[in-house]
Amino acid sequence: MRLVVLSAAATFVIDQITKFVVVQMLDLYGRQEILVLPPWITFRMAWNEGINFGLMANSSDIARLALIALAIAISVWVWAWVKREPHSATVHISAGLLIGGAMGNVLDRIIYGAVADFLNMSVPGISNPYSFNVADIAIFAGAIGLVFFTGREKTT
Repeated sequence: MRLVVLSAAATFVIDQITKFVVVQMLDLYGRQEILVLPPWITFRMAWNEGINFGLMANSSDIARLALIALAIAISVWVWAWVKREPHSATVHISAGLLIGGAMGNVLDRIIYGAVADFLNMSVPGISNPYSFNVADIAIFAGAIGLVFFTGREKTT
């Protein structure tokens, strides 16, 4: 379980540091867009009040609290599920990525009322309208890792 805690803590810290540096120190909040390596990488400020791609965003306190509760409940369930049986290190790291990312977004919802998204990636000729953050990447990678690696390399 140590790997779960370490990967969750590292994910949470990296997510919060990147958000602080980009949103606050580089003043993305005020500038709204910073061209890093256009069009491949752009920092574009987006406050996500819903789930991925702004789904279920209605800016109500009840919806925000429900999303916080859901993220915490899923994180607790993943923690308990991984703890219940022996799993490989890859599964433990995947669980930590998911939990750390979810908690990073939970903290944003508590502090700001929405998740701070800033990474935007496009390709020449195709403009991506959506932004995301490090926590979103970790949640996605963790969920994929849990799907692909659970049950394959159980240890005792």
